[in-house]
Amino acid sequence: MAALVVAALSGVGDRPAWLAAILADRYRSALPIVIGAFAALAMASGVAAALGAVLAPRLTPEAKQLMLACALLLQGAGSFWPAGTPERLTGWRAGALLTGFAGLLTLLLGDGVQFVVLTLAARTPVPALAAAGATLGALAPIAAAAVLGEAAWRRLPLVPARRIIGAMFVLAALWIGLGALRLL
Repeated sequence: MAALVVAALSGVGDRPAWLAAILADRYRSALPIVIGAFAALAMASGVAAALGAVLAPRLTPEAKQLMLACALLLQGAGSFWPAGTPERLTGWRAGALLTGFAGLLTLLLGDGVQFVVLTLAARTPVPALAAAGATLGALAPIAAAAVLGEAAWRRLPLVPARRIIGAMFVLAALWIGLGALRLL
């Protein structure tokens, strides 16, 4: 559940959703973009969860908690800056599904949400649930953006929403970090 919520909130106004809107407009169909996004999200989240599962036995509970605090702090801090315009992938001629998959996977592999997924997967006995939650959570804003299209997506109050979400992540990070250090 935590991965679902963090991924859904992180996607508000972020570059993957914006790229999905751009591609849905270009290909005049949201469905192949959403399917490609689902596959890209599942792959990226799966890799992050697998890495979290590998790291988990090497970390103390406090280290896992501090790592989660750092991941949320970085994700929250990144929300205070506006998302840069994603590459429009105009030279890509692979079709809607493949362009959506490859273009979004490129953005997702360096995304801060994957660090959060890694840390959440390291804290749970079933890391696949972190991957599944993140996949479904991140798909929500991406699918919404693809259905709305770029013009309608950009008319939404994304900057204030990102700032509020960023502040929530920073506060959660401080709370979790102080708890890990036993200062709270």
